[in-house]
Amino acid sequence: MTRAIRAVLFDLDGTLIDSAPDLAGAANDMRVARGLVPHPLAHFRPMVGSGARGMIGRAFDVGPEHETFVALREEFLQRYEARMTRETLVFSEMLPVLAALQARAVPWGIVTNKAARFSEPLVRALGLLPPAATLVCGDTTPHAKPHPEPLLEAARRVDVPAADCVYVGDDLRDVQAGRAAGMQTVAVAWGYLGAGEPIEAWEADHLAHTPADLLKLLGMA
Repeated sequence: MTRAIRAVLFDLDGTLIDSAPDLAGAANDMRVARGLVPHPLAHFRPMVGSGARGMIGRAFDVGPEHETFVALREEFLQRYEARMTRETLVFSEMLPVLAALQARAVPWGIVTNKAARFSEPLVRALGLLPPAATLVCGDTTPHAKPHPEPLLEAARRVDVPAADCVYVGDDLRDVQAGRAAGMQTVAVAWGYLGAGEPIEAWEADHLAHTPADLLKLLGMA
């Protein structure tokens, strides 16, 4: 790290937790209800970071401009809310990272584009809140990532200047938001990554292929 780190902020889906099985499961539940064959998890996984839009696109090849999209999205959200803790887990290799931060009294928080309706009960069910010092959701501020405001709000809540924070995520929007907020950024290769440019092209300050790499970057290994 080029500067001392006083707080670490994480994206949620694909960075801290593997929510792909339940997000894909909700989309496949919709397919089964329509007499369609379920898709394998690998079909959905790259687009998990795009939420309902990504899952509906993979399940039905329908985008936001399609006349059926709004109804499909609402059904998806209802189905996901009903099952979102069924198979979702914290990435096991991230547990030592969180433990190391706790042991060194370094505050950490979560900044996600997932709405509070889903993220708050989910992180509590997974035992992440507490110890997370803060949770900023997609509807906490007027803007979502890649706008910097959610990250700046998290920095205010943990009472650490943005320049002394690092933001860790698995999506280009995470890097864009972190850079716009004046934070150091780490792109993680174990996440969902999306279907755009390769992770090496995101211009993050650092790249972590594994949580063990992240521990080293944070100076905790």
